[in-house]
Amino acid sequence: MSDAITPPAPLSAPALLPLGGAARFAVGSLVLAGFVWAVRAVWEVRLAVAGEPASGAPDQGGGVHRPLTSLEDQYHLVVSAGGIAVVVCAVAFVGWLGRARANARELSGRPPRYAGLWVYLGWVVPVVNLWFPRGIVAEVHRDSAPGERLPRCVNVWWALWLVGLLSGVGLLSGASTDQVIARAYTDYWALLVSDAATVGAAVAGVFVVRALTAVQERHAR
Repeated sequence: MSDAITPPAPLSAPALLPLGGAARFAVGSLVLAGFVWAVRAVWEVRLAVAGEPASGAPDQGGGVHRPLTSLEDQYHLVVSAGGIAVVVCAVAFVGWLGRARANARELSGRPPRYAGLWVYLGWVVPVVNLWFPRGIVAEVHRDSAPGERLPRCVNVWWALWLVGLLSGVGLLSGASTDQVIARAYTDYWALLVSDAATVGAAVAGVFVVRALTAVQERHAR
């Protein structure tokens, strides 16, 4: 009879979802959204330099709209392109975040604080959209790399996002394109502040995606 003790089998590595493709898609869409929003800012400067036509603002009240100038018509196209870019960016970023969140749960072995529904609704529900998305991103990092400091780019990204969100002329302002054109003629600096914050948030978002993806890939190895 052999007295040899069979050593315990080594623990298997966590089964993580592949994150590289989703991360590249998210980064590419963030770059696209930032670029289109920067183009939007350029057109707002062009409108401000050209000045309001003698016929007044495009929306003249009472349901009356004058014909657009060629520059105003171009701005409508730029805004439409920006809307498409934002939708693509939202789908890509939330898709990446959902996979990163699932991996974080696998790495930590405990359920996340935020219910899965908030990964999607946390961006649009009033009040909670001021901190839920950042909280989800921070939790992903904490569960993926316990004890490691949250990357600074997360706070930079969220601060810039909030400026663009709450500026009154940003992503959720609800203003029509003709109303934004009128503001470009009279108050273009406010538009540019919002645009700069939105572009900055897109750039910082690239670093967020790269940082959290790298953390998970490192711990998976």
